[in-house]
Amino acid sequence: MSEDNMSKSVCASCGVSEVDDVKLTECADCGLVRYCSGACQHDHKPYHEEACKKRDEILFTQPESTHFGDCPICMIPLQIDPDKSTLHNCCSKMICNGCAYADALRQAERRLQLTCPFCRTAVTYEDKRWRERIEANDPVAMRQWGVQQYKKGDYSSAVEHFMKAAELGDVDAQYNLGCCYHSGHGVEKDDWKFTRFMEEAAIGGHPLARHNLGYGYWNDYGNAERAVKHLIIAANQGYDGSVKLLLEIFKEGKVSKEVLAAALRAHQAAVDATKSPQREAAEKCLLGLRS
Repeated sequence: MSEDNMSKSVCASCGVSEVDDVKLTECADCGLVRYCSGACQHDHKPYHEEACKKRDEILFTQPESTHFGDCPICMIPLQIDPDKSTLHNCCSKMICNGCAYADALRQAERRLQLTCPFCRTAVTYEDKRWRERIEANDPVAMRQWGVQQYKKGDYSSAVEHFMKAAELGDVDAQYNLGCCYHSGHGVEKDDWKFTRFMEEAAIGGHPLARHNLGYGYWNDYGNAERAVKHLIIAANQGYDGSVKLLLEIFKEGKVSKEVLAAALRAHQAAVDATKSPQREAAEKCLLGLRS
């Protein structure tokens, strides 16, 4: 059976469908195909080996940056913590708190109307803005609307919007879909789809999706080699949780001191790259407001 015509619900070798009395197991290396038995996997190996290797090459390539990218104003990488940036419904741009704070000070000093730091549209929190952007086929708006519906408990609507945004390449939507398939919110629980959407998000630069894959390989499957590969990539992107898990795996003797040290250095470099005086000033202001 060719891989172009293959369905995830059938054995890649013999074509038997997944029904109550047939359990399909995915390829442990790439997850692209599934088999009904070890014999079928062995028979199909010559046809699948090349695609399997290519998938792994793509999956374990270090992204140039996180999926957040850079703040469009200061051009410094956005921080992973979502509370340190703001998504604007006028232009669907994520602006770091440093730039937003500096612009708010400027507007306050000149007694100007509060506008978006990027596109200068008057700030409003009306849902109408998101709906207008959805009509314009904006994947960020689709995903954000899906998030709002999810918080309201309308999981079906949330999944519908996540699907549309994911089809347009939105990495956060791919991650959100993975979470829905894991929890069974709006869709039937499906571990296979959970992993596939997490992988697509990880390839797109989503550090938490990458961490989840590493955690799964370590905690659920006991595959330290693949777990460490994922966790190193997430640590290199600046994700703190992956550093903590790597330290645990190191204590178990499953990762070398040299590899861990390199990951720690890369993690710190990624974190340092997101710092700026403006962001530090914004953080101090926010801490003052909270205290």
